Amino acid sequence: MSADALAAWIQVRNQIDWTSAAGEVPAPVEPVVDGLLSWCGEGDRSSDPARSRRLSEAMAQSRVDASRRRPLTCALLTGWQQLLLGIPEVQFRQGDAFAKGGRERYALTPHTQRDFELRLRDSTDPRVPLASRAARAHLDVAFFHPFPDGNARLAMLTLAYVLELQGVRLDQVGPLRTTRCADDDAGAADLAALVFVLIHSTHRWGSGFLR
Repeated sequence: MSADALAAWIQVRNQIDWTSAAGEVPAPVEPVVDGLLSWCGEGDRSSDPARSRRLSEAMAQSRVDASRRRPLTCALLTGWQQLLLGIPEVQFRQGDAFAKGGRERYALTPHTQRDFELRLRDSTDPRVPLASRAARAHLDVAFFHPFPDGNARLAMLTLAYVLELQGVRLDQVGPLRTTRCADDDAGAADLAALVFVLIHSTHRWGSGFLR
């Protein structure tokens, strides 16, 4: 059996200095072009119009939830996941999950869902810069792999949600879609740095340019 990539991620997550992985960012930030909306409209590069519609619906709901300041919880993600998959009931996975053609295995223990919930709470930790919190939440969804399907799309919505709560939207999200490995501490820190760069780029050409 392959090694537990989720255990590797938890170890990496605890080793990274998230406070220095990214700097402080301006807020609010309003883009000229809504990158997340464009991504949803493209159907996540899918040729399936129904998938694109479901993704757009989930994004719209996530922004409604952000306007209501709903905390990031597994229950909140479950609601988005129902929209993403177009099914009335979604449950936390009931066994080990696999990704990257089976090369990464995310084990399930009696504590996996509880541990996931605890880590989602870190998305509001004021001691950690916004870009790092958003990147870390994205990777938590990717590597805890809470649902049997659709976790990559859900991870992107989660990252955008953490930013949305602070009034920050990006003009592009495509660069964030690079595949990352659970045991790659440098890659995780790089994602935080990339979110930081994208926020500043959006601010320069969006909010900053318009002022």
